[in-house]
Parts: sequence; structure tokens; C-alpha cells
Amino acid sequence: FYLTMFSFICRFIMFLLSAIHCGLLYGLYVPDWQFSVSQSTGSTVYEVKCSVRGDLGPACNSAGMIDRYILGIDHLYTKPVYRNMKECNGSNRDTVSESMPSWCHATFDPEGIVSSLTAAATSIIGLQYGHILVQFQDHKGRLYNWSILSLSLLVVGLFLDFIGMPLNKSLYTISYMLVTSAAGGITFCLLYLLVDIYGWGRLMFVLEWMGKHSLSIFILITSNIAVIFIQGFYWRDPQNNIIRWIVTRFVQK
Repeated sequence: FYLTMFSFICRFIMFLLSAIHCGLLYGLYVPDWQFSVSQSTGSTVYEVKCSVRGDLGPACNSAGMIDRYILGIDHLYTKPVYRNMKECNGSNRDTVSESMPSWCHATFDPEGIVSSLTAAATSIIGLQYGHILVQFQDHKGRLYNWSILSLSLLVVGLFLDFIGMPLNKSLYTISYMLVTSAAGGITFCLLYLLVDIYGWGRLMFVLEWMGKHSLSIFILITSNIAVIFIQGFYWRDPQNNIIRWIVTRFVQK
């Protein structure tokens, strides 16, 4: 009884967080705003024209507005991911071209206040998979309920994307939350089937090693140590490395 009640409370909180996220993202009015960027030649003031509501673009979304008001524009990422867009010429360097739109020079935090709401909701979804693990002791019951939950999340997420709520990682939209949670659930079902049922655990030693050293891997990647190390291996010219190939093929498009 207590587990069922706790699960109900978690679902209620998840829906509440999602509703607040949706209301803030689509309901808040975003006025025109301006910001200044300090350069070697002085400070330059840029103005971004918005005056819209419900815009999910990099310039006029309400998530960025909330972060600028509460956290302050100086506390946001100076190299946001949208610098890789065509409008910003795919530049992610300290010096950006003046021919770019004004918002290309602005800061943005993809892990800001609004996106933290759906990030918390994602954790609650993961908790539901744990509840199924506790409530059902047989493999068939676990896989059945995990599969139903994952497919339901996937269908709802794709439906929201179809009706106009796009998959947006930077804003952590509800559709993105549901689809990625479904992808994680489906992957979890496959690994459970291979490891716990068929006993192919030894074939997954790489994933097991990554799980045991996930924090170390995260530090190596975010600090660019791993990237610098991989760039040391190239073909004839230092520019012909796998990191540059991935960036030019899949990121700067």
C-alpha cells in the first residue's frame, strides 16, 4: 500500500513539474532585451528583438529570460550550443563575427531553472522503473511493465513532437524528456534481457566498466582531457583527426 501511494505521489509531482515547465515555456511573454559583451576594443551592446510568447528559438525563449533575470547573464554559458547553428556560422570560439545575429553573441544555460523542472521529472520517471523492479519478482512481469511504460512514453513524446512541441535538448522540452526516457527504458529492457535472463554478462564488460568509472569518464570528457588525447592521433595532418571529423560532419551542419 505504501509503495503504491508513494508511486502515486511521485507521478503527481512529475505531472506538476511538467505542467509548470510547459506553462513557463509557452505562457510567459518575452520582451525585447539587450546585453553587452566586453571586447578588447571596448564594450558592445547588442539588442534582440522578441516581443513574443511561446517561442522556442535560441533568441526569444522564456527559459533564457528567466535565467537572465534570476541568475544574471554573467552567470550563464558564454559558449552555448546554438553557436553551432548555421545562423552563427558554426562558430564556437571566443571571437564571433559581427555579421551574425545579435543573439549569437549572447550567453545561455541549457541546464537552467526551467530545464531543471523536466530534468527532475525525468528522475521520477526512472524511479517508476525501480518501483516495477520491486513490485514484480518474475522476469516476465518486469519486462512486460517496463516495455509498456517505455512504449507509452515514446508514443506520447512523438505525438507531442508531431503537434508542435519539438524535441529540444537545450530547453529540455516535455517531448524530449519523454522520448529520451523511453529510449533509456527500452535500452534497459534489452540489457536486462541479455544479462539477467540470457546470462550474457561477460559480453557487456565494456558497459559494466563504463558504469563503474562513469564519474571519471565524465571528468575526462568535460575537462577536454580525453578530447585532447584523441586529437593526438591523426592521419598525416593534425587537422585530420576523428574529433574534427565528427564536429564537421554532425555538429557544424
